[in-house]
Amino acid sequence: MKKYLLLALLALVLVIFGACSSGADEKTASNDATTETETKDDAEEASSETVKITHKLGEIEVAKNPEKVIVFDFGVLDTLDHFGIDVVGLPQQAVPSYLEKYAGENYENVGSLKEPDFEKIDQIKPDLIIISTRQAELYDEMSKLGPVLYVELDVNNYIESFKENLNILGQIFDIEDEVKAEIEALDERISAIQAKTKSLDKKALILLANDNKASAYGPGSRYGFIHDVFGIPAVDENIDASTHGMNITFEYVLENDPDIIYVIDRSAAIGEEPSAKAVIENDLVQKTKAAQNDDIYYLDPEVWYLSGGGVISMNKMLDEIEASLE
Repeated sequence: MKKYLLLALLALVLVIFGACSSGADEKTASNDATTETETKDDAEEASSETVKITHKLGEIEVAKNPEKVIVFDFGVLDTLDHFGIDVVGLPQQAVPSYLEKYAGENYENVGSLKEPDFEKIDQIKPDLIIISTRQAELYDEMSKLGPVLYVELDVNNYIESFKENLNILGQIFDIEDEVKAEIEALDERISAIQAKTKSLDKKALILLANDNKASAYGPGSRYGFIHDVFGIPAVDENIDASTHGMNITFEYVLENDPDIIYVIDRSAAIGEEPSAKAVIENDLVQKTKAAQNDDIYYLDPEVWYLSGGGVISMNKMLDEIEASLE
């Protein structure tokens, strides 16, 4: 009798345990399903999040982390490349060599910097189009094809506008912490250069060589941040601040007799035969202190002429200026 009672009691325990286990499994499955639903909802919410950006030409509202991005500014392209953010299309003419992978077949060719292929852009149906000064006049037409972000570098506030552009990209692509770190590193490098130039007793002249001619840039100009930000004194404070520089003769160069000459070769930048060295190092320039002391520096034309304003190009610029001061 005791034996049968014991077996019955054991059976009852097993039934109760099975029921509890089944209930726990059902609860676990329910919790898993809830978690999966919540995760899916969170992902959908994140993907539908938008950011509103006001820029010089208008205002846009764009989804965070847009997938189909077209870029018409090589500085922005090099910044996105630095942060590992891909694009779908760009103008593939005269792409800087350090960004040459973007000239390949994995990316759509959307025309040139000044002549976009509107039909191709329309086919892509971009989530975001990023343009700069060269395409400013096409803003309204571009805006018919997708949200258009306009960025530019203010020559009178070069570093500030550079940082502003970085912060905008940080908001759109959700990389604000990474952008903050880059800006802090940039500030440190600039401060180090300014410490070197604070007591610099040399004066510099910036020249753009184009075919057999040269134009000069001074404070407040396209390349004026060499003087205005880095603190390298200008040999002539009254150079006209023109986009294409002030036309000068080589007699002018000798008359001002700079200690340092920085040269940007436009021909090389746009893919033509480099000509700056032959143009600049003529008999008149050879008489300057810069030539006699071997202080003529040929800056990377792709970086300075084509893609300035990017994280990579900015650091390359800093490298070259630092090297000239050693």
